[in-house]
Amino acid sequence: MTDLPPAGKTTIAIDVLITIASLTTLSVPGVSRFSQTHSPRVKDIFRRTQMFDGVLIDIEEDTVYVDLYVIMKHDVNIRDVCKNIQRDVARAISEMVGMQVGRINIHVEDIDYPLLQEV
Repeated sequence: MTDLPPAGKTTIAIDVLITIASLTTLSVPGVSRFSQTHSPRVKDIFRRTQMFDGVLIDIEEDTVYVDLYVIMKHDVNIRDVCKNIQRDVARAISEMVGMQVGRINIHVEDIDYPLLQEV
């Protein structure tokens, strides 16, 4: 019989959650890039909230809440892409760090259209 060491504590930095949400979102077909237009709200300054490059993470009682500010490609079904982002990001966070995901809000800020060429 082996003695196990006492249980320790694992902490996850918010930056880790931002990286997971960011890379997962960018891997979803139809996402062009993140928008940089979101400005922090006053209430976010006093909570465990962090914004970076279009990803806003909020943690309340060990539950992760995510807001993603994205720019979509022009030739996609926006509703389907948003559902795919929500599914993939929730799965990535829960599988990689074991945290519960409360909600994932997708904010479509713009659509990338190809530049029209002069005739």
